[in-house]
Amino acid sequence: MKEDVLLILKSNPETYVSGQYLSSVLNVSRTAIWKYINSLKENGYIIESASKKGYMLISSPDLLTSDEINTFLDTKYVGRRIIHFDTIESTNNTAKELAAKGAKDGTVIISEEQTSGKGRLGRQWLAPKYKGVWMSIILKPEINPVDVPKITHISAAAVVSGLMELNIKAHIKWPNDIIINNKKICGILTEMSGEINRISYVIVGIGINANLELDDIPKGISEKASSLLIETGRKIDRKEVAAKVLNNFEILYQNFIETGMINHSIKICRENSLLIGKNIKIINGQEEKIARAVDINNKGELIVELGDGHSEPIISGEVSIRGLNGYI
Repeated sequence: MKEDVLLILKSNPETYVSGQYLSSVLNVSRTAIWKYINSLKENGYIIESASKKGYMLISSPDLLTSDEINTFLDTKYVGRRIIHFDTIESTNNTAKELAAKGAKDGTVIISEEQTSGKGRLGRQWLAPKYKGVWMSIILKPEINPVDVPKITHISAAAVVSGLMELNIKAHIKWPNDIIINNKKICGILTEMSGEINRISYVIVGIGINANLELDDIPKGISEKASSLLIETGRKIDRKEVAAKVLNNFEILYQNFIETGMINHSIKICRENSLLIGKNIKIINGQEEKIARAVDINNKGELIVELGDGHSEPIISGEVSIRGLNGYI
């Protein structure tokens, strides 16, 4: 009911809404409305009360709750249930626990802070409080497990598309890093649980460095990591970023579920690729080789040309891609 009160206030910006109107529409007492208003205030909403006028929403807190993200959300099922935490070890770990207990397809786990955020290959992901978008999407697709890596490309395309809608140009470092000005501002981690021919669930973790400042980034990674705030020079509305990524994700993901193909996602990845046309270093365990990235095929494999002139596909997984002289 508190959410309904908030929705009405948000639907009437810069306008007082009478307590009598809220009471009548929601079929509760004026006393109940007063309690809901006070509860919203305790949650950080600035609400002005005026005798004989009612209530007017002045401002909303910078929180990634369902109430806040829903304002910008256009999806049918992805993100329609958001489980919000103030602090958590890892949204991916919690998402896996909830998925195993029956959480629905499209459920999103989101936290203001992660104390043990996860990256690819067991790396740690820095996730300070109120500075980023740290979320994981629970998916339960009826697809062949070998096609799960394609969801990483869908996710990367969704992030780049969402940022583009905010007039932020970003690039993709195949397959799961989002880059601005040659620095990483977002990482994607896709994990799966299932059997040889059946998927129990897929978890897509997306970590976006939104409003981290220079002092928030350890010196050891400052040469290759950054944030939207640092690179654009403006503070980012985190809830709008989260919603736009989820909106684009559902469109691209649903197309994949219905057609079995990710052509549109790959087109976005190609057009915004940081690697195509560059010489790169391919690292697989202790083995390294130099190649030129020439394309991304419709399976999501990176096509590289080796020194002897022949081309071969590279499959994401335990492989890392680096520039010849560093991260890019």
